[in-house]
Amino acid sequence: MKNIILLLSVFLVNATGCKSKSETPTCIQEKIIEISSAEISNPPAKIYQVKYNDVTVYYVTSKCCDIPSALYDANCNKICSPDGGFTGKGDGKCTDFFDARTNEKLIWEDERKQNNKKKQLN
Repeated sequence: MKNIILLLSVFLVNATGCKSKSETPTCIQEKIIEISSAEISNPPAKIYQVKYNDVTVYYVTSKCCDIPSALYDANCNKICSPDGGFTGKGDGKCTDFFDARTNEKLIWEDERKQNNKKKQLN
């Protein structure tokens, strides 16, 4: 059963536009699947692979406005929220993230489209 789930996960990640899948940790691929199965956010979700403090980490953009972003290590342990939240400055645990990050690479972007049809009034 685990093999079937893993195979399905890899298929779904491939179908949702993950780049460099061989380099992307399984737990990040699972986050992509989780985001892909949720409601579309505005702005669309993105995941970046970056170097921060000489470690490869994964930055998941916020869904909107006051919702914090998330920074994860390769094992999906949450490090901090670099931005978002009520103040827009995250949780204050990695205030230097945007200045200190290097080697930023977009590895996934939610390319689903919002249904922008407006209801017509009769």
